[in-house]
Amino acid sequence: MVILSEKLPNGVKPSPARSRRVPLSTRPMDLLYFGFFASHLFASLLLDLQWLYPASLVPKSLRALNEYYIVLSGDPLMGALAGLKHDFGMTWFKTFVTMEAFFQVPVFILGLSALWKGSKKIYPLLLIYATSSATTTLPCLIYILSLPGPTPTTTPLDHTLTFEQRLVLLSGYGPFFLVPLIMVFDFGSRLQKFVSQKPEQKLD
Repeated sequence: MVILSEKLPNGVKPSPARSRRVPLSTRPMDLLYFGFFASHLFASLLLDLQWLYPASLVPKSLRALNEYYIVLSGDPLMGALAGLKHDFGMTWFKTFVTMEAFFQVPVFILGLSALWKGSKKIYPLLLIYATSSATTTLPCLIYILSLPGPTPTTTPLDHTLTFEQRLVLLSGYGPFFLVPLIMVFDFGSRLQKFVSQKPEQKLD
């Protein structure tokens, strides 16, 4: 739900009704994005970005949790970063994780604040984020789908997945593709509406 504010003459303060924040609970799509950013920020800082941290700064409990997830799911992408899977040809994924650290994490923080306040100025940045995130997650999904199943000669370092592991990974990576994809169309539509608005109307 979007509320537009009109320009007021200099010195005239907006009325309380005009400047009132629309509760997040009444904006279901923004509430979805808020929850997505909050959970993604948590996962990024505690798990995904361990590869970038000095080993001495990662608590043993978090390292153990990450390793448990990798062993359970067989995640070849996170496993390669943690040294539990072969690392060959994974430069592309390391690049994506670096982007997550230096672009996505700041967007999560800014997005959480702006969505809570109901500010529309964040829309262009969220559209850029969503486009980038959907684009970078899609190769991860394709990679997971393309991996072969285990054979009698398979080692724990090999990039293979059982049917159950593939389902677990698709259910885990899938939302990180679908939600940003929804955001692309949603914020693209919202910004298109702003483009067609009268000059005296603006983003809050």
